[in-house]
Amino acid sequence: MINRRVFLSTMLTIGLPIIIQQIISLSLNMIDTFMIGSVGVAELAAVGAANKVYFIFSTICFGIYSGASIFVSQYWGIHDVKNIRKVIAIQMRIGFILSVFTCITAFLFAPGILRLFVRDAHAIQIGAQYLRITCFTYIMTAFSFLMSFNSRAIHNLRIPTIATIIAITINTILNYGLIYGNFYMPQLGAQGAAIATLIARLIEMVFILTYVYTSKEHPLAADLFTITHLDHELLKRVVKTALPVAASESAWSVGTTVCFMAYGLLGTSAVAVVQVASVINDLFQCVFFGLGNACAVMIGNELGCQRSDLAYTYGKIFILMNLGFCLTMSILLYASRAMIVDIYNYDEATSRLLDATIIAFALYNTPKMMSYVHICGILRAGGDTRFCMACDVIGIWCIAIPLAFLGAAVWKLPLPLVVALSFSDEIVKALITLWRFHSKKWIHILIQTSESLM
Repeated sequence: MINRRVFLSTMLTIGLPIIIQQIISLSLNMIDTFMIGSVGVAELAAVGAANKVYFIFSTICFGIYSGASIFVSQYWGIHDVKNIRKVIAIQMRIGFILSVFTCITAFLFAPGILRLFVRDAHAIQIGAQYLRITCFTYIMTAFSFLMSFNSRAIHNLRIPTIATIIAITINTILNYGLIYGNFYMPQLGAQGAAIATLIARLIEMVFILTYVYTSKEHPLAADLFTITHLDHELLKRVVKTALPVAASESAWSVGTTVCFMAYGLLGTSAVAVVQVASVINDLFQCVFFGLGNACAVMIGNELGCQRSDLAYTYGKIFILMNLGFCLTMSILLYASRAMIVDIYNYDEATSRLLDATIIAFALYNTPKMMSYVHICGILRAGGDTRFCMACDVIGIWCIAIPLAFLGAAVWKLPLPLVVALSFSDEIVKALITLWRFHSKKWIHILIQTSESLM
């Protein structure tokens, strides 16, 4: 039997701060997109293309931290702080190496990277300037994202939420000043947006790390000795579980970026429209990020306490809740498309294209978010990371990408239909992962309770 009050309280404690973070972040990202887009379509396309590097990097980080936090969640179920800090140390080492490598690559090869997404020389020049500034934020993001993500596993999201609000507010204010030249600041356009992002990310990282390492006995405060002397046996187990998640997220993010290249074949306006529609769609998906993370943490906690039957029951409840939210958000996104088009106030042709593209996003919102909660919220929490990797890799590379390029390059379809083709894998994934859940083959208890005594 489930204590409904405890269930709802725990779900809201974990999920609500994440939803708030996502809504604030994406709302202000929408404002940023609007501000940059008001400068010009080329600027919007350039920044959107440059941010694909960050998208790939952050998604890989999500994969690493998501896989590793399965251990943090299960250790927190038995309140084993010692081993939680060992897992945090592992994530710190991996995140730092990955961020430095990505930063150097983006800085050195910025123009070549931009040419993969846009053809316009002016847009490439703008995007390269933007990317060579924002690439330094990757190192900061690696640490703040690590702390924020693992805070979910220990049910402590207050400070990461505050840090996100502060950083995004600063970013928006600086954007307004540096893009347009307000507040006695220089008018720098897209380059100003990059500087604003750099400053905001630095403040966010400093704020979170200061809190973690000045708080008494914070579970995530891995000391220098733990960071420099990794537990190699635990490292092997964490990597074995996290590597398929990282590979899955890498394949998915790169694949999504390749789909973005297919949209680029339809012109600069198509790239700008997809950029706007993606931000709007993400705003409507905030509730699922909160629901999926709450699901993952609660199931992980129960598995850490050896209560697999209760974990399975939690999964069934989350699936039903998720389906209701999916249908509701799809309808709301469809119904609000006219208002969204009016806000951006593009020319008539671009506005019609944006309207139709939002409809395509709305239609596929339900299967997409079903597969998201199934994979990220349930199956991965049970350590079923290899199956999840297979679903993501096959879905994006064998279904979505071929259909996207066939639609854009061969069949010469309009953008909304190409978008719909690129999302078609989500239906297959939603059905397969639902079958996997009911099979119970995803349930794995990854930790040993005796480890806390070592």
